[in-house]
Amino acid sequence: MGRAHVSAHHLVAGRHRLLEVVHRETNRVCWSGEDTGTGRPCLVTQVGLPEDPPDESARRMTGRVVRTCETVRLLRPDRVAAVVDAVVEHGALWTVTERVGGTPLSELLAERGAFTHARAARVGLELLDVLEAAHGQGITHGELSPGQVFVREEGSVVVAGFGLAGATLAPRLTAPSYASPEQARDERIGPTADLWTLGAILYAMVEGRPAFRDRGGLEATLKGVDRLPLLTPVRAGPLTPVVQGLLRRNSRERLSRPVVREALLQVLSEDPDAGTPPAPRAAARRAGRGWNRRTAVSVTAVAAATVTVAVLAAAHGLSGTGGDTGAGTRQRPSSPAAPPAGTAAPPSPAPRPGATPSPSGSGAAVPAGFRRYRAPEGFSVALPGNWRRLGTSRAPDGSYRAVFGAVGDPRTLAVTYSERAGADPVAVWRDEVEPGLERWSGYRRVGGIRATTYRGREAADMEWLAEDDGVRVRTFGRGFLLGGGRSFSLRWTTPAADWDDAANERALTAFLATFREEGG
Repeated sequence: MGRAHVSAHHLVAGRHRLLEVVHRETNRVCWSGEDTGTGRPCLVTQVGLPEDPPDESARRMTGRVVRTCETVRLLRPDRVAAVVDAVVEHGALWTVTERVGGTPLSELLAERGAFTHARAARVGLELLDVLEAAHGQGITHGELSPGQVFVREEGSVVVAGFGLAGATLAPRLTAPSYASPEQARDERIGPTADLWTLGAILYAMVEGRPAFRDRGGLEATLKGVDRLPLLTPVRAGPLTPVVQGLLRRNSRERLSRPVVREALLQVLSEDPDAGTPPAPRAAARRAGRGWNRRTAVSVTAVAAATVTVAVLAAAHGLSGTGGDTGAGTRQRPSSPAAPPAGTAAPPSPAPRPGATPSPSGSGAAVPAGFRRYRAPEGFSVALPGNWRRLGTSRAPDGSYRAVFGAVGDPRTLAVTYSERAGADPVAVWRDEVEPGLERWSGYRRVGGIRATTYRGREAADMEWLAEDDGVRVRTFGRGFLLGGGRSFSLRWTTPAADWDDAANERALTAFLATFREEGG
């Protein structure tokens, strides 16, 4: 892969003068420059191409870069660099962007080494916000790296480089040490490739070194990314679960965007010097006193625990929430602290014969094909025969969440216990949970939040729809009060298209009919 040899004061596209190199990556050089026609400052990025493309291919390539960047920039105008020109010259693709007034993250890492956990989490949240906007439009960055991220003085970031992925037949044009394993294997990529790179950037920020080093050549570096084991993080501290959960070679096992967001927000909330998280995510911190909600939309109440559960779930081929999951192993977003929710319309399914709740609270007979699971925490529920406990998250205050499912089954049941629930189960769903759910793509409540009773206790049900990486999912949540601030919630999530399947109705009926607090 060649690189054009140019010097300062070279004119790109006949009008953009190169002044000095701002930073370099493996196959990418960024120059400060100026528009000779207007005198305005700009950034000019030079990416070496494997070979000179034909004129028509060059036009398509540059047009794609401009269109893709503009699409994402309109969604996040202050977070994506505006491309003002793109051209293929001298064996390189040149893109000209407005000067963004920030320092390349790669330069900051080279000068200052490791970031604090809070600062890394803040940059990670900024990147996640941009990626979420792009992924919502079906756009994968594919070339993200510290050199494509500019950090401003106040901490906000600007992302460049959209539209480069797939511009040539090369599996990765720039920074191959930040390529995902599927890129290293020259496979088709999607949003999960960007999540891998986000994990690699977080790793570099907290560890002070890349997860995979540049091995002196494109092929050698990509081979290392694909085959060499990840060195266990030693400085990542509270970010360790999210870093390891993103850097999973199987793209279907990587953490989803909502789970990553929860983890990063938790790091900020636990750092007294972190300041207030970016405004768009402030609602996520309100999850305090309710139950957990598990769906392609989640913001945590048992926040720290959410990531642990997601990592454990990912280990079994399931993704967290609202994230990028592979076909056949989709899983609804992890639900953070969700309260009892009001029954969505239609009302929660009535127990069927053979699975009728016992008025005494002792639990119903276990339906055929199910088995009773007794949790050490003090509850039991009937589960399908091949289901098992996928993971558990716990918070210091005694709250916990247990997630149940089976490998290859996109459905999940989450049982959450809290000791900080409000006195009104409907209000918990409405005021503590739903504001966070509304941030997620495609969120829509189904019907109203309905007060009900469950085993003689105050309860409320809520249903909602959301997008999980393009897959529509539906969640039913029931939360009920035990007294003294104690509560349980049950959250059942399944692909929306399968919601009315008889097997799904039977499973939900069985869960509601057989759940009981042991000794309660």
